[in-house]
Amino acid sequence: MLLEKMLQSQGFGSRKHCQQLIKNGAIAIQGEVISNPKHKLDLKDLTFTVYGESFDYREKVYIALNKPQGYECSHQATHHFSVFDLFDDVLMNRGLQCVGRLDQDTSGLLLLTDDGQFLQALTHPKKHVAKVYRMQTADPVRAGQIQQLEQGVELRNEAGIFAATDIILLAENELQFTIHQGVYHQVKRMLAAVGNKVERLHRQQIGALTCTDLEEGHWTYLSPEQVELAKTRMTV
Repeated sequence: MLLEKMLQSQGFGSRKHCQQLIKNGAIAIQGEVISNPKHKLDLKDLTFTVYGESFDYREKVYIALNKPQGYECSHQATHHFSVFDLFDDVLMNRGLQCVGRLDQDTSGLLLLTDDGQFLQALTHPKKHVAKVYRMQTADPVRAGQIQQLEQGVELRNEAGIFAATDIILLAENELQFTIHQGVYHQVKRMLAAVGNKVERLHRQQIGALTCTDLEEGHWTYLSPEQVELAKTRMTV
């Protein structure tokens, strides 16, 4: 691939802007400044610097964010911050998108990518990718409510039955369970359907991928192995 095209693919701006970066001596590969926009590159394990800052070439980006409360999963946030405010222009120029959504008052694992196929693989209803949530409830969780969640509940304006699996009562007002769909406000609506209310909600796992070591508000690139963990499918 030509150097100018590689830079453009990585989010460094228009082709003209990338050409100007190269001509300004901003781009170096293995310590050597490259001034020819038509310089041909081997993309395998490619690392380059832009004004001294190091970057790895990534055909696609896969990111895990430990989303804080108070952030919307929208490019045009209206009442709160946008999760996209947490990323620089280079990543945003790649067309970064959220893989599903978390409400502004929900924290936890959020994936972002510029890979449309990956996004589809995790969000299509037929894929049944598991998502694990931990929540605090307004009232103590009763055994009957757990049984209802396991058997499944109906949600208004939604077809089918929505059940939770792997339910763990962590404390009197603290619950963890897994869902295998992803309809609007699903966890909150499921708790409401059994006569309780979610006070605080945190997503801690998607597929077999967790973010326990990621500080709130921080993000990291996923390795190929982690990408596969996120796509782990559980059927119900």
